[in-house]
Amino acid sequence: MRTEMTRSLGVAGIVLMVVAAAAPITVVVANFPLILLESGSIGAPLMILAATLILLLFAVGFTWMTPHVPDAGAFYAYVHQGLGRRAGLGTAAVALLSYVLLTVSMTCYLGVQAGNLLALWTGIELPWWLISAVMIAVVGVLAHRRIDLSAAVLGVVLVLEILAVLAIDLGVLASGRELTPVPFSPAEALSGAPGLGLLFAFLGFFGFEATAVFRHEARDPLRTIPRATYVAVLLIGVLYTVSSWLVISGLGAEDALDAAAASPDSVVVALAGDVVAPIMRDVTQVLVVTSMFACMLGFHNIVSRYLFTLGRRGVLPSALGQVHPVHRAPSRASLAVTGITAVIVLVSALAQLDPVVEIYTWYSGLGAIGVIAMMALTALAVLRFGGRRDSGDRSAPGVRSAPGAARASGGRRAGAVTLAATGLGGLGLFVVLGISLANFPLMVGGTAAAIVCAALLVGAFLLGAVAGPTRSAGPPRTGTPVQRRPPARRLQTPRSRWAARTRIRSSPAMGDIDDQA
Repeated sequence: MRTEMTRSLGVAGIVLMVVAAAAPITVVVANFPLILLESGSIGAPLMILAATLILLLFAVGFTWMTPHVPDAGAFYAYVHQGLGRRAGLGTAAVALLSYVLLTVSMTCYLGVQAGNLLALWTGIELPWWLISAVMIAVVGVLAHRRIDLSAAVLGVVLVLEILAVLAIDLGVLASGRELTPVPFSPAEALSGAPGLGLLFAFLGFFGFEATAVFRHEARDPLRTIPRATYVAVLLIGVLYTVSSWLVISGLGAEDALDAAAASPDSVVVALAGDVVAPIMRDVTQVLVVTSMFACMLGFHNIVSRYLFTLGRRGVLPSALGQVHPVHRAPSRASLAVTGITAVIVLVSALAQLDPVVEIYTWYSGLGAIGVIAMMALTALAVLRFGGRRDSGDRSAPGVRSAPGAARASGGRRAGAVTLAATGLGGLGLFVVLGISLANFPLMVGGTAAAIVCAALLVGAFLLGAVAGPTRSAGPPRTGTPVQRRPPARRLQTPRSRWAARTRIRSSPAMGDIDDQA
């Protein structure tokens, strides 16, 4: 009998994993100033609100399709169902490249921030790569064990982060500073370079699709995944919209741009000390380090689940799809992610790349483009899948829906509202993708670097689509195989043939087989 992963995550547990990966305090301290700096306007709240709306529209179709996608491959599994095996495998390759790069970029940035904090408190200066190596080991140990441990660690960090963000917000309100409505003005948001501001606004939401990545560890995936998706997007969107408005108001509408340009990495930390208490500066700096660690752990878990799913389906070595017999976690996939991350960090350090200006900027920029492209492809997959579905027992050619799918969707095509919402969300994502590509040279430091990075993404998609197996195998069966008797040597009447087919369809072993692609 095959060991299954622990189904212990409810809505709250998955939301903790997702929002912790979004790193609220890091977004407030690091992304908010970048939105102001890159866009050249104070329209950050409206940009974040627009990103929230696009993702909510996208989530309508994303959650509708969830019952029909029994795998934990998130974007890969959705594109596979809607656009076919080749597109799905290409998306899987892009997902692995994007999330590995995001993990590495956060690992290197964390080494710098933790090193600065250590030097400030003790005077001891250590190389960033040494601290990053320690963080890789710690994350590897946590991710190797049951998901409950990661959720508990991320939950504690997340609560502290949100309390810190709320403390800054309340401090601005209590300081009596003018709360201007200008940041919500469309004219203000469209001034300067709104495309770059919108791109950085989207960066704060990355990882929200992990609600589907953890489906094998959810108590009731058909209900838990949709609820967790909406809660995560709304929580992140509301928190960032309100906080960005209050940060801008705290800095002053007229002075916010100059303050962000002068010290983008410390302007919010200084604001926290001014409006709350001087000690809040140290507290915020500590929480930025723990927030980056939580983000690193979250991305590590996402990549592990991708490898686990691909291993179960026979796309990658089957060893990656095995569950630890004690911890009931994808420990081998997690170990592979630890090794890959360590190698890339080592090579980057030996190449003497700057951990912030080059590694973080280039790797996270490329990862961000990849994630946005996957979301846009997923929207197309939902539209195609939802538009052609017309029965409760047919998901796609040769693919069986997850148990309960017909009940969850009514066994019908997606409704007009679902398709319209998904279409609008997909349109918004393609617009953001176009803007991102147009500004990509600014993100990675030049046209030549942008071409190389774009070629890596396209190459990863083509390699995944072409190099995949002719027929990807489904995951191993669960339960005890049914020993079928040889067919009886007697005349088969129409009634007896119907009864035989009914027995086979209702066999427990057949019901436990996952999708065959």
